[in-house]
Amino acid sequence: MSELNETTAKKSNGVFIGIILLLLIGIGVMAVMYSKLNNQLVDANNEIITLKADIDQMNEMMAPFLGDNATNNLLKDFKNMVDDYDKIIEEGRPEDQEAMKEQQTKIEGLITELETARRNGNVKASLIAKLNRENETLRNIMKGYVKQIDELNTKNLQLASDLDQTTTQLNTTTVERDTYKQDAEAKGEQVKKGSRLQAYGFSSGGLRMKLNNTTEESNKAKSVVQIKSSFTISENPITTAGKKTVYLQVINPDGKTLQSRSSNTVQTEAGNIAYSDKKDIDYQNQRIDLAIYYDLKGEEAIKGNYKVKIYCEGNLIGTDSFTLK
Repeated sequence: MSELNETTAKKSNGVFIGIILLLLIGIGVMAVMYSKLNNQLVDANNEIITLKADIDQMNEMMAPFLGDNATNNLLKDFKNMVDDYDKIIEEGRPEDQEAMKEQQTKIEGLITELETARRNGNVKASLIAKLNRENETLRNIMKGYVKQIDELNTKNLQLASDLDQTTTQLNTTTVERDTYKQDAEAKGEQVKKGSRLQAYGFSSGGLRMKLNNTTEESNKAKSVVQIKSSFTISENPITTAGKKTVYLQVINPDGKTLQSRSSNTVQTEAGNIAYSDKKDIDYQNQRIDLAIYYDLKGEEAIKGNYKVKIYCEGNLIGTDSFTLK
């Protein structure tokens, strides 16, 4: 049993020794790396010190050549850009104005920095070089905004031109439409007039009753029992064929329309008028002869001149007159 414990103890001691050796090796590697990095840091610091010395030496060498011209030129450029931004911000897109104002504020800060350095006598070549770089960068940014505004103005001009052209075309179209409408209305009116029926060949007058219960023409008012108007409706190929109603209006010497019933009225182009009697016909675009009678129904006719008017489809298509003694 003691031999087993002794063997285990020897193995544990070997592991501990191995771990210690690895740690020592790691510490050695880290010490080497630290020494190397420390040397690099020292070299970098030395290089920075050298560069600063070179910059100071360059500033001393360039001091006689800087004078006020370089400062004044930079100030002039910066102030011109500030003024230019006032115009650009006014003309630019609303969503870009905040960024433009930030650029303008940055330029104003550079002006303050340069003026402060000049007052304190600290205008050095390194400052002028830095501000020249800033000047170039800011000017390029401003040129980008100017180009953007020019493109927008070009587009606006094109849109305005397109709008003017569209307006002109619309006005032309409106004029053409109105012209076509007027032409159509004129032609429609011509067709309407051309489609009107015409009555001609009138024979109108009074009729008296004979002993055999037939009638004959008479111009004596006291013997007239009927008024007759016969005429011919002309041929018209462009009017609509079919059933039509022809109205007779007889106006006595007192200007009163003779009516068998007070409800005898019809709508015409002259308004709603009274009529004496009517007759339905089947018009087939051919000439047709017809006669319309008005029965006095025991009413005595008066002496004088009578007017006869014939209406069809709301239009006055013919007139006549006769006299009773």
